[in-house]
Amino acid sequence: MIPAPEFSRLVPVDRIGPEGVVQTITATDAECTALARRLGVPAVRALTATFRLSRGDSGRIAAAASLVGRLVRECVVSLDEFETDIAEEFALAFVPQEQLDETIDLEGVDEIAYSGGAIDLGEAAAEQVALTLDPYPRKPGAALDLGSEVGRESPFAVLRGRRH
Repeated sequence: MIPAPEFSRLVPVDRIGPEGVVQTITATDAECTALARRLGVPAVRALTATFRLSRGDSGRIAAAASLVGRLVRECVVSLDEFETDIAEEFALAFVPQEQLDETIDLEGVDEIAYSGGAIDLGEAAAEQVALTLDPYPRKPGAALDLGSEVGRESPFAVLRGRRH
């Protein structure tokens, strides 16, 4: 059984008229806690996303979106936790499952399959947050202390000297 998404906001496709719709979603405290576990970060303090949805042909839904949030990350240099803001604008398309093309178009917008007559804006926002995360977060001002290494002989030089 597939677990339910940590942050789910279903929007019925038939609610999106010809003029489109704007939908803003905000994660609850419980959803932020679950998202932090999923993303492998100490905490998600806040997450809000706004989607401008418009209908396309054959059930395709185009989305222009933005998200803002506040996360706690762990610095790769000092291992200190620090808060950081995220802000991202992105575009994607929700496509009926049976119409999803499995080939990846690196120049096109990301496509997310849907079925059952509803799209999940929360899951789309969660996936976008995952894509924006810096894999090597560094606390502002954190720097490696290389001072103790200056002037030391390289371990390879020591081995080279033993060879003769």
